[in-house]
Amino acid sequence: MNHPTVTAGLNYLQPSALRPFSYTFAPPPGTPWESGSYELRPMPIADARRAATPPDIEREGFVLRDAPTAVSDFLDEAEVTAIYHREVAELALAVTGGTRAHVFDHLVRQREADRTALSFGRRATNGKAAANGRIHNDYTEDSGRRRLGMVLTDPDEAAAVRRYCIVNIWRSIKGPVLDTPLAVCDARSVMAKDLVNAEVRYPRRTGEIYLARHSPAHRWSYFSAMDRHEALVFKQYDSQLGGVSRFTPHAAFDHPDAPADAPLRESIEARCLVVFE
Repeated sequence: MNHPTVTAGLNYLQPSALRPFSYTFAPPPGTPWESGSYELRPMPIADARRAATPPDIEREGFVLRDAPTAVSDFLDEAEVTAIYHREVAELALAVTGGTRAHVFDHLVRQREADRTALSFGRRATNGKAAANGRIHNDYTEDSGRRRLGMVLTDPDEAAAVRRYCIVNIWRSIKGPVLDTPLAVCDARSVMAKDLVNAEVRYPRRTGEIYLARHSPAHRWSYFSAMDRHEALVFKQYDSQLGGVSRFTPHAAFDHPDAPADAPLRESIEARCLVVFE
């Protein structure tokens, strides 16, 4: 597990004229859970712990921080909301240099016990979402703009914002992640033509994300054996149009060197809107 680069399959969207979608709840009768075809492409994924220059949030679009947490039970919604949201907001400000941070979402995931082929990570019967193996970015150009008004509901407050970004903070909630780490794509290696608008259908609304078409230019990284005291912070949208990372596609992947008895990965991701003054 100590190789600087591994080769592993990543789920890319295959070209199609149709707009892809996925359901987060049981779809109407006769409607599939998701549309679109995906291809597992072998890609080199570098261990960013071994990088000559540590990644930067505004350059590659991601950074790893040592960030111990006071949360004892990440399955306790009240504890996560009361303690972890505050920790996440403080971490997001420290990483980005923003002045205000608003945590608006979190989700616990667990790798399926049978280690079935990675898909888009819908919820299992135990209420936990599975690991998401579809390469995606949480926000598009349009949905990133819309999120500002959903978080800052005062129109005057939202109108006064000069720049904001949305970051995802990802952490193991058990021990080191050996089986299904999260891969992140260097934002500088992603072109607009690689990104495809897709719908995520919730019970009461429809969201919009980017999926990714394959490009040999994509540069992938992960952080080996991420443990509970660490947090991966990566950019999902930035309202500034130039000079900073804006979109960082990511996906879970099956590590080819994972021990057969590796514990199932359990993780939490939180999304945070950061305002710059």
